[in-house]
Amino acid sequence: MRVKAGEYPQFLWFWQASCLEIHQTQRLTGEQLFAYSSPMPNGLLEIEGEQELTKRKNSYIGEHYRAEWAVTLFHGDRLQLLEEIPDTAARLIVTSPPYNIGKKYEKRMGFDDYLSLQRATLTECARTLAANGSLCWQVGNHIGKDGEVFPLDIFIYGICKDLGLKLRNRIVWCFEHGLHCRKRLSGRYETILWFTKSDDYVFNLDSIRVPQKYPGKKYFKGEKAGQYSCNPLGKNPGDLWTIPNVKHNHVEKTIHPCQFPIELVERLVLALTNRGDLVVDPYIGAGSAACAAVLHNRRAAGADTAASYLNVAKERVKRALDGDLRRRPLGRPIYQPSPGDRIAQRPENFSRSSSIQPPLFATA
Repeated sequence: MRVKAGEYPQFLWFWQASCLEIHQTQRLTGEQLFAYSSPMPNGLLEIEGEQELTKRKNSYIGEHYRAEWAVTLFHGDRLQLLEEIPDTAARLIVTSPPYNIGKKYEKRMGFDDYLSLQRATLTECARTLAANGSLCWQVGNHIGKDGEVFPLDIFIYGICKDLGLKLRNRIVWCFEHGLHCRKRLSGRYETILWFTKSDDYVFNLDSIRVPQKYPGKKYFKGEKAGQYSCNPLGKNPGDLWTIPNVKHNHVEKTIHPCQFPIELVERLVLALTNRGDLVVDPYIGAGSAACAAVLHNRRAAGADTAASYLNVAKERVKRALDGDLRRRPLGRPIYQPSPGDRIAQRPENFSRSSSIQPPLFATA
């Protein structure tokens, strides 16, 4: 996306293509080329010859679904919201449902009963999904009372196949922090099942390309010898996404115990929808999906039974519409401590405290 900003000296922000992170500058001049087609906050931009305000004029947040409203935050059951949405109205349905593991926002039930509720939700979602739309179901594991692991994506896949949906990708969301297990390996990933309703679906790959490892690489033989071999907009991000989860010191942390990082949903919104499209989250929680939608000029609708979570979602969406939402910038590199940092060094007494040296630390 090319953005001409020389005519707007008051505009203070731009996206840096090398790391896709917000930086500040005195003045924009000339043309800036961006790897993500992400809107910039607070300013009038000329984008491909068209002028538009990044702040939405129609910023009404309603409690019941209406197509002309920017955001619907429904207090109640997800099926009640979905009933208000017409057939084929949603371009993207993206959510992370309860895992039936006894979190404070859910009531633990028999696993078969849980899957029946998921089937009911997915059936209504399939009805509201546009013919060229996508459904993204982000899930982890259900843990039985005896500790047995049930990978939810396996069961969700079967339900969606019964509904006639087609799997396009099983995206692995990798994060590096979480609870430490003693009787099994600690879980550090969850999955996003991306389904479409047909073979003709919206997919804007250029909007989510990421920088290449070797952008200066060239063809060394053949007709293209000497030419750059990479796409100038970046590479396909692949189906393994390493994005930090929202823990206590995360800039997006709210009262919700299991919230989406906005960046995770942003990639899906940019890739699978166009401006003005409707994004639906049946389990909206703290509103991360709605924030990701309005940040990129999409409409949003979601439901939650907890008024406290909806209040948080409403405040976050308002901030997103106003351009002052605190969030982790899209594409920011994962923090890596310097080898010289004390916190990154292995204390010497750790090695002396045990007669058995872990083999993976042998050369550390």
